[in-house]
Formats: sequence, C-alpha cells, structure tokens
Amino acid sequence: MNKKVVRAAALEYGALKAPQVIAQAEGELAELMQEAARQSGTPLMSDEALLEALMQLPLNEEIPESLYVAVAIVLSWAYWLTGRRPDSM
Repeated sequence: MNKKVVRAAALEYGALKAPQVIAQAEGELAELMQEAARQSGTPLMSDEALLEALMQLPLNEEIPESLYVAVAIVLSWAYWLTGRRPDSM
C-alpha cells in the first residue's frame, strides 16, 4: 500500500495587507513543519483544495484575491481556536 505524501503550507498574517505563504513542504519536511506547529500551539487545518492552491504560490508574496475568502475562514477559525484577535498580534 502506498503511503500518502504529507504536504504542508504555512501562512503569515499580522500587520501585512494580505496573508502570505511563508513555507511550503512535502514529505519529511512537511511532517516536521506540522510537528513544530503542534509544539508551538499553532492550529493546523486540513483542506486539500486550499493546500493545493497555496502550494502553487510563490513564497513571501501576498495571496491572490481569489483566495481571500478561503484564507479568511481559516484565519478566523485559528483566531477563535486560540482565543486571539488579529489586532492582538
């Protein structure tokens, strides 16, 4: 049986105009990214369609407007889960 390759993308948002993809990885490095997020208390979300779109973007550039709604949903979920607000960053 083939094991599914783990993939991950990390977003940064704060004082920026729009979120940016700051990391992308596959395989062992993606697993390390996920473990580091768990250890730091950073929420992880699994959304294959959004991940596929984020993996196509250049690093450290603002996400395109076509992804604003999807990323806003993820960010609002992460803020809610951690009890934080965007202006508390």
